[in-house]
Amino acid sequence: MDIVLSKSTWPIIGWVCQILGWLINGIYFCLEKIGIPNIGIAIILYTIIIYLVLTPLQIKQQKMSKMMSVMQPDLQRIEKKYQNKKDQASQMKKSEETMAVYQKYGVSPTGSCSTLLVQMPILLALYQVIYHIPGYIGSVRNVFQGLTTQMMGVSGYSDILTQFITDNRVTMYSKVSETLTENNLLDMFYVLKPSQWTKLADISEFSGIADTITKTAAESKHINMFLGFNITQSPMDVIREGMANGSALLIAGAILVPVLAWFTQWLNYKLMPQAPSSNNGNKTANSMENSMKTMNTVMPVFSAFMCLSFSIGIGIYWIAGALVRSVQQVVINRHMSSIDMDEVIRKNQEKAAKKREKAGLPPQKITQAATQSVRNIQVQENEEPSAEEKEAARKASTEYYNSNQEYRAGSIAAKANMVKQFDEKNSKKKK
Repeated sequence: MDIVLSKSTWPIIGWVCQILGWLINGIYFCLEKIGIPNIGIAIILYTIIIYLVLTPLQIKQQKMSKMMSVMQPDLQRIEKKYQNKKDQASQMKKSEETMAVYQKYGVSPTGSCSTLLVQMPILLALYQVIYHIPGYIGSVRNVFQGLTTQMMGVSGYSDILTQFITDNRVTMYSKVSETLTENNLLDMFYVLKPSQWTKLADISEFSGIADTITKTAAESKHINMFLGFNITQSPMDVIREGMANGSALLIAGAILVPVLAWFTQWLNYKLMPQAPSSNNGNKTANSMENSMKTMNTVMPVFSAFMCLSFSIGIGIYWIAGALVRSVQQVVINRHMSSIDMDEVIRKNQEKAAKKREKAGLPPQKITQAATQSVRNIQVQENEEPSAEEKEAARKASTEYYNSNQEYRAGSIAAKANMVKQFDEKNSKKKK
């Protein structure tokens, strides 16, 4: 069975792609109605709308991240307390105290994961739809439909085109079997670069439909032109073309695409709230922080490098997406700076209490239990003194009770005086 033209067949992602496909098809339809059918503009508008829809989830996720930074001192205390305790009892106690911290702040340990689970299919589908434009935009498919029908009428077309695909390294996104299907041809025509269209028209077996090939190539160029570039080409293709024609402007424009891809993504990383440095001697935490910093530096550079060989259409998506996320992040940062975390914690506790109440446990008892557990957590590591400390304390206590002894040892008066001294000593500690 042939796979439907250029549509994602990933489980779950494919269903999300279908919904997002309706969106980009609607955007392109509107552009046609106002006389500017252009895939580049459609990609930009499509990307903006998707990220705007995801804004509430972004706010929720970053609110959770801010809450985690508030919780971090308590969590670090637990880590430090059980750092060298690997036995099962200690690990169970560690888990109980960690859960008590989450109860104290009224959040779920999986809170941040749930928002990511919702966002990830949408973001993956967003990318897949852009890769498979003809499968989701009917008007684009229609541009190549007539040529496809004529070409399939040529004897031996499948073998000829299979060799053409191999020789010209044409990227195919639909499943290719022994005989090329209509979907395969539509998929191939969409991704052909201008130079490849010329080579296709020069194949002698297709001389009878050369005019149709030339006409379709012109229509494809029309819908794919954006700011003077054919978005089916890669920046590297344009650079080579510019060098061959001696056009410095063309070369500069092509270089600008990966540069903007790097800059916009770097800017986006810089605007993201950074977790405070732990500096607590925890090698694992410090290693993770260093890894994140390295990734935030390397990923934009890697994107720029990859953008050189990818189509300009993908570069437009990366740049548009990073710009939208940057503007979005500025707005979110202002919103987050005005949030009263105490009020957020109170609301979280109320929500958690309602959920627990349904399970038969009164909300106030949960809060009290969680608060008490956290108080217990905050006891320092020296709560269990060493053998030397115990011996020193015993000697100090003995000296205290034996100093200036005015009564006969073992007498009732001596014992009563010892009790008095004990009470005096403990009252001083309380003060």
